[in-house]
Amino acid sequence: MVSRDTIYKGIEMKNNKKLRFAIVGAGAVASHHVKALRQLEDVEIISICDQNETKAAELAEQYGILWTTDYQKVLNNPDVDVIDAAVPSGLHAETGLAAAKAGKHVIVEKPIDVSLEKADRLINECQNAGVTLGVMSQYRFMDASQKLYDLLKKGKLGTLIHGEASIKWYRSMDYYNSGAWRGTWELDGGGPFINQGIHFIDLLLSVMGPVKWVYGKTRNAIHDIEVEDIGMAMLEFTNGTTGVIQASTATFPGLPARLDIHGAEGTVVIEGEKLAFVHIKGEEPFRDYGLAEGGAAKPMDIDLKPFVREYKDIVSAIREKREPIINGAEARRALQLILAIYESSKKDQPVYLN
Repeated sequence: MVSRDTIYKGIEMKNNKKLRFAIVGAGAVASHHVKALRQLEDVEIISICDQNETKAAELAEQYGILWTTDYQKVLNNPDVDVIDAAVPSGLHAETGLAAAKAGKHVIVEKPIDVSLEKADRLINECQNAGVTLGVMSQYRFMDASQKLYDLLKKGKLGTLIHGEASIKWYRSMDYYNSGAWRGTWELDGGGPFINQGIHFIDLLLSVMGPVKWVYGKTRNAIHDIEVEDIGMAMLEFTNGTTGVIQASTATFPGLPARLDIHGAEGTVVIEGEKLAFVHIKGEEPFRDYGLAEGGAAKPMDIDLKPFVREYKDIVSAIREKREPIINGAEARRALQLILAIYESSKKDQPVYLN
């Protein structure tokens, strides 16, 4: 494989030049991408692209941006530096591969894609083309997550012993009917584990580390869709610690997603998008329980600040010729675990991860 540094020598990127973005996909989450990117001074959105003319026009005209339904036209545009793919999950790699081959930096929404084969193709193509690959997993950039990472860095929790991620959200059939791709294996990749739950699963992995094995059980409880709408998994991390994951879009009315991290010296709980509980041995406990839905019942109830922070990291990574915090390899870990949960449930036995 050609080294990244060697390839970058052929890419002109002046630090005083605005990075010019094209957003591909004009669905619900795309508006958050636009709003977040517009808060960065060294970024300019020059195009919105969606095969649905109405969606493309509505989003673009709202912000005074040019739009098109022709993705090839976007790829051929020398003024575009970065492709930001906000398309259905099963099209992330396909969209990103075309962008990398055209010499564009690539950002895709979570998950990186719905299969490891397609994820690996995207990662390898971006490396070979010498372009940056970033995957949106903005929950790592929340204030609460940053506080947790700081406590871990200082050793405040002691030796980690257990971690849990609980995503008990609710989605009506209207939500699944709002897009033909929703709730399908081909384009959604699964149900609440890979769609709604992946953010807190990624958080869990970022704290507890790689997984040795997982035993999962999923089923469809109330929705007329191909995939699961509820399930749970028990896991062991490679460092010997244990974990539990619950994910649902069937639990009315929807509860805040929750991350529980337990160490020998303390516990931290994140609920929704806020720090809810911290208790370290020898210190006064901190409690802030209350309303913190963070998408529990409303899909677009999303804090914009973490988006802005992750975009800043990706833009800096492009300019500094380094990997972003959430690169392809990091995003692949969450996908691998989720697919292992599905495989375990299907086989009714533990699945060991490489």
